[in-house]
Formats: sequence, C-alpha cells, structure tokens
Amino acid sequence: MITNQLALLMLLSIPEWSSALIRPVPGISTAERDGRTLHRTKRGWMWNSFFLLEEWTGSGKQYVGKLHSDMDTEDGSVKYVLTGDGAGTIFEIDEKSGDIHATRRLDREEKSSYTLSAKAINKTSGQVLERASDFIIKIHDINDNEPKFSKDTYVASVPEMSSIGAFVMRVTATDADDESYGNSAKLVYSILQGQPYFSVEPDTGVIRTALPNMIRENREHYQVVIQAKDMAGQMGGLSGTATVNITLLDVNNSPPRFPHSAYHLSTPESAEVGSSVGRIKANDADAGVNAEMWYSVLDGDGQDVFSIVTDATSQEGVITVKKPLDYESKRTYSLRVQVTNTHVDPQFGHLGPFSDTATVRIAVTDVDEPPVFGRSHYIFEVDENAPPGSSVGTVSARDPDATNHLVKYTIDRHTDLERLFNINSNNGTISTLQALDRETSKWHNISVLTEHLENQPKLNHLPVFIKVQDVNDNAPEFAMYYETFVCENAKAGELIQTISAVDTDEPVIAHQFVFSLSTVNPNFTIYDNEDNTARILTRRGGFSRHEMNSYLLPVVISDNDYPIQSSTSTLTVRVCACDRSRNVQTCSTEALLLSAGLSTGALVAILLCIIILLMIVVLFAALRRQKKKEPLIISKEDVRDNVVSYNDEGGGEEDTQAFDIGTLRNPEVIDTNKMRRDIIPEMLFPFRRISPIKDNTDVRDFINCRLQDNDSDPTAPPYDSLATYAYEGNGSLAESLSSLESSATEGDQDFDYLSHWGPPFKKLADMYIGKETQRET
Repeated sequence: MITNQLALLMLLSIPEWSSALIRPVPGISTAERDGRTLHRTKRGWMWNSFFLLEEWTGSGKQYVGKLHSDMDTEDGSVKYVLTGDGAGTIFEIDEKSGDIHATRRLDREEKSSYTLSAKAINKTSGQVLERASDFIIKIHDINDNEPKFSKDTYVASVPEMSSIGAFVMRVTATDADDESYGNSAKLVYSILQGQPYFSVEPDTGVIRTALPNMIRENREHYQVVIQAKDMAGQMGGLSGTATVNITLLDVNNSPPRFPHSAYHLSTPESAEVGSSVGRIKANDADAGVNAEMWYSVLDGDGQDVFSIVTDATSQEGVITVKKPLDYESKRTYSLRVQVTNTHVDPQFGHLGPFSDTATVRIAVTDVDEPPVFGRSHYIFEVDENAPPGSSVGTVSARDPDATNHLVKYTIDRHTDLERLFNINSNNGTISTLQALDRETSKWHNISVLTEHLENQPKLNHLPVFIKVQDVNDNAPEFAMYYETFVCENAKAGELIQTISAVDTDEPVIAHQFVFSLSTVNPNFTIYDNEDNTARILTRRGGFSRHEMNSYLLPVVISDNDYPIQSSTSTLTVRVCACDRSRNVQTCSTEALLLSAGLSTGALVAILLCIIILLMIVVLFAALRRQKKKEPLIISKEDVRDNVVSYNDEGGGEEDTQAFDIGTLRNPEVIDTNKMRRDIIPEMLFPFRRISPIKDNTDVRDFINCRLQDNDSDPTAPPYDSLATYAYEGNGSLAESLSSLESSATEGDQDFDYLSHWGPPFKKLADMYIGKETQRET
C-alpha cells in the first residue's frame, strides 16, 4: 500500500472543468491532530475516466488531464510514467507535472476509448512511490459522419393495381457516429423524389405505394430517391441518399381484343393441306404469361375446311388448310374465330370478359390445274405374243378448271425405254407396239402424262400397271443336266436315273408333265411316275464298255396346257465297270469322276490347282539357285561399282603443285623438282623423274619412258587413272612462251620482236610493247 496521501486530479477535457482536490479525513478535529502523532491512511490511486473530443481542430497538442501525487513536493524528485494504449505515441505525459496531452487528432469511429496505466516513481532512487493504476480516456463523439446506404441503387418491384400502402421494399442506412451519445446517429428517412406514387416510413425506411391502382400499361418504371438524415432530421444534420428503381409487375388486367371485327383472306385452290392461309392477331396490353392467347374456330361454313393454330412466339392465330380446296366447287368460306387468355386471374375478373371474337372470310382463287384422272392408278392385262397394235386399255382424265380444256395423253418414255406401248393422244387408249413375252417380263409399269395446251401447259402423272397374261408357248425340258451311267453287271429292270422337268410357262392350275421315249429302245425303258418325274430302267443286262461305252436315249416331255407343247431331250447313258454293290470302279475319266460327284467345272479347277502348285515349286527352286552370291565384276565390260570419282578441281592457273604437269611441257623447260600434292608420299623424299632425252628423241621412246616411270613411281595416281602424254615438238617460231624458267625479270625483256611474228601475235605485241612504253615514260 502507498503510505503517502495521493491526490488525483480528475480533469475533463472542457477548459472550464475544475480539479477535484483530496480533502482531510473527516471526523478528526484540529486539536486532536495537534495533540497526537498523526498517521496517514493508506490510500491508492484515485482514477476514473478522462474525456476527449474527437477531431479537435485547435493548434498544438490537446490537453487531456493531470496526474498528481501528494508525495510530490514539486522539487523535481517525482517522475510520472504513462503506459498502455497509445502511450508515447498518441498520448504523452509531462514527467514532472503529470500533465497528459494528445499528440494528434483522434477519430472515435477508428477507436472510441484508450486504456492507460499511470504510476509515480522517485527519479533518483527509482523507488515506486505510487503503484500503477489504470484509467480510461474516452473519445467524445461529434457529428462528423453522414448516413450511408448499403447500396447506391436499389431495384424493387410491386404488382400493378396494388392498393395504397402496399409494401415495396425496405432500405436501411447506417451512421458511424455514436448512437449512445446525442442524436449524431439518430436517422430519419424521407422521400426526395417519387411522390405522389410512393412514400417512405421515417423511422424504418420502408417504402410503400402512395397511390391506388397504378397501371403498368400507363407507366411501368419509377425512380424514387430516399434520404437518410441524422440529428433526428434537425437542421444541421448530415444526410445520405439512395436511388430505388421500382418496376410495376404485370397482372392480367387487360383482356385480349381484336383490332378489327372482320378479316378478309384469300388462298389459291392449289394450296396444300397444312399450308398457311393467313395470320390474325388480337391485342393484349399485358406482358409475359398474362399476354398469352389461344385461338379457336367457333363456327362457320369453313370450320371443316380450315383450322386455326396459335403461334406461341408471336401470339398470332395462323389459319391453315384442313382439306383440299376446289375453286369450281366452292369459292368463299366464312369462319368465326375466338381469342382467349390462357391465364386468367379471378381477382380481375370484373375487368373482363378476357376473350373476343372476329369473323374471317376466306376467298378461294382459281388456279390453272392439270387434268385429273378418275383413278389413282390403272391395272390392265394383255396376252403375251399379242400382235402389235393390240389394245391394252383406256385411261380417262378431265380438266378440273371451269374452261374444261381438251386433254392430251402421252406416255412418259422414261418409263417405257423399249417403246413397247403407245397411247392415243385424244382418247387415252393404250396399245402394244411390239409382241410381249411373259417369260421376259411379267409386268410393265408405265406412266401416262396428261396436259392441256391452253395457256401454260400443266402436266399430271398417272401410273399404269400392265400384266402380261401367259400363253402356253414354251415346251417343258429337263430340270437339270443329268450324268447317267449303267454298270456292266446291271440286270434288267434296274433303276439307273430319275428325271424331272420344268416349264417357264405359268399353268392355269398346275404343271402336269408326261414322259415317254420317242422310239422303242431295246436297252432302256421309261416309267412315268405321274408326279412330274420319271424313272429310267434297264430292259436287259450284259452291258459292255468294249462294245458300247455310251448310249443316247431321246426322252419326249409334254405338258397338259393348251395348246400342248412338247420337247425331246437326249439323255446320255455311259457304261462303267462296277462292283457287286453297284459302286463304279472303272469307267472313262469323265464318267468316273462324275460318278464320284465331280462335275466338269470341278475337274478343271482341280487341274488348274495342280498346275499352279507345280509352277510355285519351280519358281521356288529357281529363287533358291539365284541366292548364290555373284562376283563383283562379271565381265570386263560390266562397270557397275567400278566408277571412281575424283573431284579435285585444282587451284586454277596458278596452282601448279596439285598434279605433275611436267609431261605436258616442252622437254626443254620441264621442272623435275615438283612434287604431287594430291596423295601422301610413302617415301621420305619424293621420287625424282628422269629428265626426258632432249633434242631429237623419238616420240615413241619418250612416251614409253614416261609410261615406265609412272608404273614404278609410288607417288603416281591409282591404277585406273588415265595419264595422257603428248609432245608438240620444238618447231614453233616463238619457241617456248612460258615464263616459268625465265631467269630475267620482266623489266629485262624486249618485246619488239613480237611485232615481227605476224597477225597471230598482234594482240600480244600490243599488250607487251604498250606496257614497256608506259614503264619508260
């Protein structure tokens, strides 16, 4: 406990505020204090709250309050220390006097209070004279913040036709000032723009309708400006505004109405079923689903011919053709149509009825139509082999137009490419141009065209199906090719073959064939099974291949149609050797294979396969022999892989070291000290060529000498290189023109002799004599 009495001055930030001093202890008189030793009651720091105005605008530092201890004799020995929120930065204390100041302007909205701690210590000894005690500095609010809405612009809606006071929406503003101090944060709402349609509650910010039965069709959008003002709306308060865009929502309060009581439409008689005749539309001031309409036909003489459907996108009534139209039959129709809202609100039923009717008159216009057949198709029959010009049938068509033009008939030749039929262009009678064969084609499908030649031709197509009736004009014949054989040991009455027949004609009831032999045969006989098949039997035994290896058996086949048709087919019977089980053992090659079930085509296929296999074997053997490696060079003239390329072009006229060109020089000026540079010499010193024999050496001896030198020269080119030697002789009047061996310099030369050599050296003389003249000059 602190023994010294402490006086803490509680100072308000207002300058007129006075200090509160610590009084003597009550109940003790002066005499008592004088007559006995006084003891100081233990007391602590007396602390409370300091108050400081925010946003102070004075000059210098703002005074907050003063700390003082009764142990401070004002001799400078007491030091006051301040710690806590903002100590040393926002707040500072005079160590000697205990005065507290704020170093800068404070904003209550940033921080409304600061908690600090103060103590007193002996400056010399550092002894704590008064223990640390906390106190609060509160920031007094001033009205320095205007109200703010959460949004600058709000969007709201309310149904049209709403009554007064209908809720629209609520807007709320906030004020950063202190609500508990004064009226700085007490807000009042008012409407600046939007009267007399809307109002706002001052305390809550609720926006309501102020007029009844507002109609969206008259005005749909409204802009309302709401103000929030602090200081309870008093003069001098701060304010903020927000804009509210209010839209009236549509309700079904407008019934649909046709703009006209009657509509007139027209359509050609050629209009197809389902095609559109026209459109009508009723007006509905509503929007969205409230403006959706449905059209229907109530009555009228055209309700079976026309119908009306609703276009969901455009909300139009589309009148369509329900049945085919005919101008010649009926030319005008009348309909009574109705339009109705699909969504009706009973609340607004008194504004109805929500439907309307109108009359639609439709006129059918005439179209030049093509002729019309009495049927959709015709089916005729004609006998095959009927002579050309025979009648097949007659088609009939009429012109549906009121003018009743003459109809012309033609055959579409794309359907009669063989030109089998003809038609009379006036009466439509179809006849044949050629004899028909049912076995070639049983049906003929052609197309007949009709047209009238008045104005613009109009065509119409009619399918005509012509069936060719069968006539018994084909004789029956074997159903297949029979390979028949008889065994040498066959006995009489033995079955060797069963035959059947076919007929391309179409019988009236069914085919009934009769089989017989054209003549009596001593070897074979035939038995008719009366089911369109017959059996071939032997009449004797003891057949021999050596006597007769095959027999020809003519078989007569007849039908039962009128007129009766018959044909003779020959059956070939081969004689073969058989075992006791009647299995073929020995026969001719063809008969033997056929008895095993092989036909001629199968035999040919087997032979081809054998030949192909033999060819593959031969080819494989030939390829095996060719796999042996051939020599690199087959003959002297085969130069494959023997071409050697040398691409050294040398260095031009000045390059005389690439190859030994001494053989091309005059023997008198040849230089034998030059070395080849295109190959690496195998000797330390290059081989020296022997100088050619001078003077009158024979050319042949010279060339042989050079050839021998190259053959023994290790630095010579490869064996397949071509070395050419030539000798021009020494008969030139100019002798050697080469300067390679000239010992004198160019300045020592006299070129006047060049002018005496004649025209061939004129250019050379001009060059050198002219150069010498310039040098002397």
